[in-house]
Amino acid sequence: MNSDPLDESVKHVITESDLRDVPAGGRVRVREDALITPAAQDLIRDRRIEIVRRWNRTSNRRIVALGADHGGFDMKENIKALLDELSVQYRDFGTFSTDAVDYPDFAHAVARAVADAHCDLGIIVDGAGIGSCMTANKVPGVRAALCYDEATARNSREHNYANVLTLGGKMIDTAQMRRIVTTWLATPEGEARHGKRVAKITAIERQYSR
Repeated sequence: MNSDPLDESVKHVITESDLRDVPAGGRVRVREDALITPAAQDLIRDRRIEIVRRWNRTSNRRIVALGADHGGFDMKENIKALLDELSVQYRDFGTFSTDAVDYPDFAHAVARAVADAHCDLGIIVDGAGIGSCMTANKVPGVRAALCYDEATARNSREHNYANVLTLGGKMIDTAQMRRIVTTWLATPEGEARHGKRVAKITAIERQYSR
């Protein structure tokens, strides 16, 4: 049996139908404040399903995965300084110099860290931010957003529940980066009406991952 948990963490309410296809002994990731209906609780007990509560993304205890290619290295180092100022923990997945490397390697590492719940959020920087965004979104459970100002940063979190942010190190300056990252980290996932739409993204993803 696949040990990866079923990700239902975009939903505010977990019902019996959400768990119907979970095998006995399976695992399901839900948001920290998710409500589980009585019928769903009965199914959890009967099948001995493990519920993995995902930390609230606005909590100070979150850990951010960082990654960059050579074009984003300098900005990644500036992001680390910003996270230190904000007292946000992080893990640096490289690269560690301006020597030429391949952006998919580092984008994949960050995306896997988020998808596997080793880190709560991810930030990736390459020259334009586009390639890293494409790469990260190939990993099931990742919702990566390329943001270029405070409005897109806020929207990606509130409306789309983005868990990975990508930036173009050659497209924005340090001041813009600081505004984007600070806004992105400070914006919580939006209310249930947004979660229902994000759940449809997850449903589409599952159609192609079987």
